[in-house]
Amino acid sequence: MGIVRPPKTSAYSVQAPAAVVMVRPHHFTVNTETAADNRFQAGADAGEELAGRAYDEITRAVAVLESHGIEVHLFEDEGTQTPDSVFPNNWFSTHPGGHAAIYPMKAASRRRERRSDVIEMLKISYRVQEVIDYSGLEADGLFLEGTGAMVLDHIDRVAYAVRSDRTDPIALERFSTHFNFEPMVFDARDGDGVPIYHTNVLMCVATDFAMIGLDMLTDPARRREIVGRLERSGRRIVPLSNAQIASFAGNALELQGRDGRVLALSTTALAALDDEQIAVIEESATPVALDIPTIEKAGGSVRCTLAGIHLTPRS
Repeated sequence: MGIVRPPKTSAYSVQAPAAVVMVRPHHFTVNTETAADNRFQAGADAGEELAGRAYDEITRAVAVLESHGIEVHLFEDEGTQTPDSVFPNNWFSTHPGGHAAIYPMKAASRRRERRSDVIEMLKISYRVQEVIDYSGLEADGLFLEGTGAMVLDHIDRVAYAVRSDRTDPIALERFSTHFNFEPMVFDARDGDGVPIYHTNVLMCVATDFAMIGLDMLTDPARRREIVGRLERSGRRIVPLSNAQIASFAGNALELQGRDGRVLALSTTALAALDDEQIAVIEESATPVALDIPTIEKAGGSVRCTLAGIHLTPRS
């Protein structure tokens, strides 16, 4: 029996959440602690001007998403010890059926991003039955940085994951068992042979298409297996070049808007796509570009700023 899922005209897709959590930083800076294995980061930078631009970028991004009917739960980060707090998708995720997960983070500074008020909001506003906390694995040196480390296919139940120090196979196996995903691990390197640190910089799985930097996958057999799996789930493949990946074209997230599905991505990413790629996206989702060039200096883009909420709202 094949995969059963809503037609393109449906207002609902389990892959595309209608609400997200975002964090607006008040003292944004580039995290020097994570620079060693994140080639997407710019040089160290700080200062009130930089922080002010990042604050404004998130403010404008929230307004754009809300204008498309996406509910944004915006949290403020006024602290100075959490330089990557603008990327909440790494420390928690939510799942249909009332489930949530809290993740073990590699960098000590990133562990401070976990917030009880975010989890309490989810419990109050949505039906949450279970929260599984994997953060205790940090003491054993086992890390799994949420939906940065994994790109989740909620339809076909596959957790795609690039092998890295931030994606431990033991932690991935535990998550996959608890949340009923099949782990599909692969190796990926950029054009200089440097390992990719997070899966979501090279891959986006939407309802009807998947964007992926195929040239970065080092094992041809595994590459064919992943392409075949995505195509069997009914998706069109949008191959991304290494240059497009470097422009964050893979760091996108499909969301459910008021008038249909949208693909949230950065202006940098959208500018890197060609007309044919955009046409494939537009068959099932409207590209919505968010202008966040300052935040991209920290090595992540739009998808990293969005923690999707796959939970049922309370009435």
